[in-house]
Amino acid sequence: MYYTGFADEAADDIDGQIRATCELGWRHIEARSINGTNINDIPEPEFDRVCGKLVDAGISVNCLGSTIANWGKCVDAPFELSLEEVKRAIPRMQRLGTKMIRIMSYAVMPDREPNDQMERERFRKLREIQSIFTDAGITPLHENCMNYGGMGWPYTIKLLENVEGLKLVFDTGNPVFTDDRSKLKPYPKQSAWEFYQHIRYHVAYIHIKDGYYDASMDKEVFTFPGEGKAEVRRILEDLLKNGYDGGISIEPHMAAVFHDASVRSEDDVRYANYIEYGRRVMRLVESIKEG
Repeated sequence: MYYTGFADEAADDIDGQIRATCELGWRHIEARSINGTNINDIPEPEFDRVCGKLVDAGISVNCLGSTIANWGKCVDAPFELSLEEVKRAIPRMQRLGTKMIRIMSYAVMPDREPNDQMERERFRKLREIQSIFTDAGITPLHENCMNYGGMGWPYTIKLLENVEGLKLVFDTGNPVFTDDRSKLKPYPKQSAWEFYQHIRYHVAYIHIKDGYYDASMDKEVFTFPGEGKAEVRRILEDLLKNGYDGGISIEPHMAAVFHDASVRSEDDVRYANYIEYGRRVMRLVESIKEG
């Protein structure tokens, strides 16, 4: 087992991301953005510079947090756009020595009912994405986020049934803030524990996020791990009890929310929050092991 995290929540630049990782005593980063641009999209000279700094620091990228088929991509857009991202990612991951990549299942179509989300087209595209990565020795991991598979655990199960060999990265916090479209309207928010119970045997990697939905203000509130409604401790207990030995990746969202540019704080606050979050996760895991 090892610790890692979306270090772009500690700092925008690679130097700050490396510094935060080293301060926590970790040797891995889940790479997402560098100065606001996804690592898969930065220019080649900038990518070369990032690679050099990671090598010099002895830090590896355990997973690439790509934007492939994410909540900002429409399933009815030209597939060539996704394939370009996939084909660009492979040589970069090979250079980094990275074996896992986070993908999604395209944005939910808000004007359509849950059973009318162009499923066959999603499955077709994801099967091809899965095949290309697998042939390159890379494991694509689907995240339950603002996408088809994130509409509720039955949709993730259907995705797994239709995309052979697909594995999951389970985000503990996302269900808490997401409508459960497998239930009747008005859709309730999902239960992290219920979601996890149904997909636990397909989980290859985990993101730690916690918080709660404030209905009175129609607002997402992010908290330190164990202080929200994401059942973080319960899920980690079950994972470890059943022999989980993969990465535990933090995504605090407390001082910086990746997909909301308006949520920012001073650089030193962001950095300190990331360090505190990482230390709390480590203490939580150690307390579970001791128990």
